[in-house]
Amino acid sequence: MKKIFLTMLLAFTYSSFAQSVDFSGYVRNYSGMLLGNGSNDFVILQNTFNLNIEKSYANSAFKINPIFYHDNSDSLTFNFREVYLDLYFGSFDLRVGKQQIVWGKADGVFITDIVSPKNLFQFLLPEFDEIRIGVEGAKFDYYIGDNTFEVVWLPIFTPTEFANPNSVWAVKQDFPLNPTFDYSKQKVNASLENSEIFAKYSALTSLIDFEIMGGYMWDDDPTMFSSFMRDSYDMISLVITPEYKRLSLAGGSFSTTIGPFVLRGEGAYYFGKYFNTTNPIVNQGVIEKDYIHYMVGTDFTLYDVNLSLQFIQKIILDYETVIRPTPMFNDEYSNMATFLARYSMFNETLDIELFSYYDFEFDDSLIRPRILYDYTDAINLQFGANIFTGSEGQFGQYDKNDMIYAKIIYNF
Repeated sequence: MKKIFLTMLLAFTYSSFAQSVDFSGYVRNYSGMLLGNGSNDFVILQNTFNLNIEKSYANSAFKINPIFYHDNSDSLTFNFREVYLDLYFGSFDLRVGKQQIVWGKADGVFITDIVSPKNLFQFLLPEFDEIRIGVEGAKFDYYIGDNTFEVVWLPIFTPTEFANPNSVWAVKQDFPLNPTFDYSKQKVNASLENSEIFAKYSALTSLIDFEIMGGYMWDDDPTMFSSFMRDSYDMISLVITPEYKRLSLAGGSFSTTIGPFVLRGEGAYYFGKYFNTTNPIVNQGVIEKDYIHYMVGTDFTLYDVNLSLQFIQKIILDYETVIRPTPMFNDEYSNMATFLARYSMFNETLDIELFSYYDFEFDDSLIRPRILYDYTDAINLQFGANIFTGSEGQFGQYDKNDMIYAKIIYNF
């Protein structure tokens, strides 16, 4: 059925707009093989077809971006990454429909870049335009010189999408007592009261680029509330109830150039985040705290190598080491760093790149070397590896998922 739908979509689009609409996109073959635990299993055998259908008029434009994934299980997954209409009114623009929205200055981390949620079906390994999920809503931009006021309204809540529990990328969760799950409170109904609203002011000056933003939203990740239930045999079992909670934040970002260095910063204050504790009996295993999330970084060139360094920290405010008497899962301070090095050769047709995350709390990391080669103007070849170190933490939990991969991409 999906193949029939794809054929009908392409035939209709071409016959209706072939003379006036711009078509672009790519076809990609992606193969990844596990190295950990002595196995050579192909964890990724995927073909992707990404199509951009765009048309601009004097006072309007539209974009339709269907994407298809054909996986090694012979399954075909289809979705519209973006489908929106742009309307232009001189000093302001309006975009309505499904769209990806990118905010902030940080690379590889999400601080104020929180409007579009994440698809973690392969953890953080896909390109970031594939990790970000398109959101249904309206975006309003008002321009005054080099200043922009932006407001985003989302009537439909879109949460984080996690990997299938049977996937090697499933999040490892340690719950006591082998709990059961109650998903009855997980749904957020589409209504005016459940809408999300975001606002941003940005300015581009000769000295600095900066943004100031705020949002009233749902936490994209569910809070795991715990309770106990007694069955007919008088046995007590633990019940975990995922539930999405409201969250507010205010923050901003900047970038400026000082000599050969580009300095970047980004930060946000989050109000009313629910954190889990290690005791499921007290307060349903959660506690509400404010926290700060920020990044400072720099970009520079050394011996023709482009380098980027970032330090990222989370601080839980009013932290309690012992809570009646339950410790929190999260430490008061969480520190992480990223490193990027990129060197171009042969008239920038060959790039050698190394990107890595390092988490100080768990002494774990993700190291991602890769080579990118433009075989022709249309064909790009990529060869790389994803290496996880440590035994716990967001990267160490995937220590057995070290892999090498190859991508062949045809752009049109």
